[in-house]
Amino acid sequence: MNDATGKPGLLVLGPYAEEELAALAQHFTVHRLWEAADRDAFIRGVAPGIRAVGTRGEIGASAALMAMLPALEIVACFGVGTDAIDLAHARSRGIRVTNTPDVLTEDVADLGWGLLLAAARRIPAGDAHVRSGAWAARGPMALTTRVWGKRLGIVGLGRIGRAVARRAQGFGMAVAYSGRTRQADVDLPWHADPVPLARESDMLMICTAGGAGTQGLVGAAVLEALGPGGILVNIARGSVVDEAALLHALRTGGLAAAGLDVFLNEPRIDEAFFTLENVVLQPHHASGTVETRAAMGALVRENLVAHVTGAPLPTPVA
Repeated sequence: MNDATGKPGLLVLGPYAEEELAALAQHFTVHRLWEAADRDAFIRGVAPGIRAVGTRGEIGASAALMAMLPALEIVACFGVGTDAIDLAHARSRGIRVTNTPDVLTEDVADLGWGLLLAAARRIPAGDAHVRSGAWAARGPMALTTRVWGKRLGIVGLGRIGRAVARRAQGFGMAVAYSGRTRQADVDLPWHADPVPLARESDMLMICTAGGAGTQGLVGAAVLEALGPGGILVNIARGSVVDEAALLHALRTGGLAAAGLDVFLNEPRIDEAFFTLENVVLQPHHASGTVETRAAMGALVRENLVAHVTGAPLPTPVA
């Protein structure tokens, strides 16, 4: 069922770029939920005409939200992670779900590598050392650790994990990975559990999917195995790491440093991170380039238009 304009209703849960909203408006009547003062009342007012939902990976789509939309047919996610979308509820109602894989892989891997270099070489501290005048007043800053030639463990060897592994080759690193199953087409050491992987790594990069299956996967045992000289980078989901254990390790010397793009309770993250000099923080921005965000927006639109026109979905999840 379409609205009076003849267009299907699209409920967008969180901000999209204005140019992307304008492009979507050519095919849909776009309703901006994030601008509503009373979101439940807003949803009730538009619910009968909503055939599609546009969301973001960190926002998702709950069963409660989908239950308020009786005509809902598709949820299109701007992002790869669908852990915040209730896929079981969507499947039970025949609601299609799509995401935006591949187009963000290389940018996310780039930022992961940037965080690794920044944490190991203490790039933010070096910048501050120069800007503050400390270099001229007190001389060189303390020595850092190299990245080249070290042992890198990758938790989750999906698209992004593989892109990270390719970059590691250029740094002459020994690479191993952990995951539920061994990748048949990858000639790298594999561990079913991240603890032995961490024990044999100098640096650990988390690239696995989020969700209940990986919640707290990297906890105290993994951090202890990585050890006081270890560096942790997380470009996956904040839920994968036990943050209390991570903060304790960073405070007490149980871990040398960390580079983090994702957190629990983001954007209102634990302020304890702000007090630590051995952690580099980013605002969940690994895919945040002009080029990738444009490609992600285009893929969201392609999935939505394909659905309402009866064409095959480019990137279906469910």
